Amino acid sequence: MTRLLEGAKRDTESRGRWLGALRGSWPLAVCRLLEARESPVVRVLVAEVRGSSPREPGACMLLSRAGSHGTIGGGNLEWQAMQAAESLRLAATETASVTLRRLVLGRELGQCCGGVVQLWLERFTHLDLPLLRRAARAISGGGCAAIVTEFSREGAVRRRLELRSARCPPHLEFAAGSENAILLESLAAEPASLWLYGAGHVGQALIRILAALPFDVTWVDSRAELLPDPLPDNVHPLCPQAPTSTVELAPAAARFLVMTHDHALDYSLCRRILERGDFTWLGLIGSKSKGARFRSRLARDGLTPDAIRRLVCPIGVEGVGSKWPAAIAVAVAAQLLQGLESSLDARPGRLAVRSTPLDTAETCPSAACAACTFPHS
Repeated sequence: MTRLLEGAKRDTESRGRWLGALRGSWPLAVCRLLEARESPVVRVLVAEVRGSSPREPGACMLLSRAGSHGTIGGGNLEWQAMQAAESLRLAATETASVTLRRLVLGRELGQCCGGVVQLWLERFTHLDLPLLRRAARAISGGGCAAIVTEFSREGAVRRRLELRSARCPPHLEFAAGSENAILLESLAAEPASLWLYGAGHVGQALIRILAALPFDVTWVDSRAELLPDPLPDNVHPLCPQAPTSTVELAPAAARFLVMTHDHALDYSLCRRILERGDFTWLGLIGSKSKGARFRSRLARDGLTPDAIRRLVCPIGVEGVGSKWPAAIAVAVAAQLLQGLESSLDARPGRLAVRSTPLDTAETCPSAACAACTFPHS
């Protein structure tokens, strides 16, 4: 038994690291890795998709000596990409380099997605820090920029930063009759602003989930001792004596979640947010009876029926009845994601990312496979 336990311990010690989420903009993430002496860093980008694939054009992941961050969908596609990225990372050169890989998911990788994916793998070193820092600064202020990368078959790589008025999916072009390629990739900071009031059990459980989701979270509680340290990069703490005074600090179209330790404070926050009006969503933790009491009091205090209808209570997607804090947090996070998807689809001028249809020869061997039937754009 002792030998068995020792062998199991050795197996555990030889295991890898947790797969990390890619938080914030990828230029900023690459900067942090390079500044932490993790050079070189390889980025794997889904540049083009034909048919069905695990992830959309623009999805990317980073690989460095510290491990991987982000995902292009997992499965055999990601495994093959990681092997190619590791080879590129260990290449005996101090300069940037680019590799293109075209993979037929069904025929080559045995994945039922059945599509064709063009991967763009690029290697960043400390020499790329000036451009990456400029890109990170450009988009951190809410602007939009684009990195244009030119890659020649001789191995030369040139990058430049351009200011843009709108964001679009990655665009990969090949020069006629050659292997030279140009990648135009727009960058924009688009995390949804979420103001979370309350650092109790549900609030803390929710923060753990939101750390890997596209939200920029302002976490408000007067009790500083309940806000853990360190916090995820996308979470910013506020510890005012009067939390209601922070409502006006939130940007227009922000989302609000109210789950403090005090029902009187909950009510004051909800009323202030509803009176402000220019928000996207307001959720209040509590039962149906709490929601009814709050709506009745809001009506007595003079708020209009249209304003009161915007208060969501109870919160969370249907079908999750558990009272465990983590379960409530999962249900609320799912509800936030549903709202996020709806707002993105309804955004004026939003470019829908659609994959192009496959040629018949590139589908998986089974003509009856439902996974190989794709909607045409």
